[in-house]
Amino acid sequence: MASGYIGILAVELYFPENGSLKGKRKYLKSATAQLHQRFGASVAEVNHHELWQRAALTVVCVARRYSELNELLAAAERYLSAQEYELIRSERRVMSVEELSADPYPATLALEGAGWDGNLDEMRGSD
Repeated sequence: MASGYIGILAVELYFPENGSLKGKRKYLKSATAQLHQRFGASVAEVNHHELWQRAALTVVCVARRYSELNELLAAAERYLSAQEYELIRSERRVMSVEELSADPYPATLALEGAGWDGNLDEMRGSD
């Protein structure tokens, strides 16, 4: 039996009525706060920073049971799709803590558009 699960939800949002980066920040601030409060999620905007009608978010949750985590991610996805903006893409990945411990940088974490392509050298930079 696994000692816990980690879930990643990568989403892309479209704000058709938005006309500024300030308006986009308002939507994202609200969504981030609600995802954290309702689902205990950590959220990061990972792409489309300069575009005022699009955003890519990575949402991460943890839970003791697979079924509990799957429901958390599904509920977070439903929440995002019920807002006044459009959820245009979503991708979910779930893995056990043991899977992560066996390979701390698994290919399953390198989600397209999630903000990290798996290249540790780029992440470390040139210190």
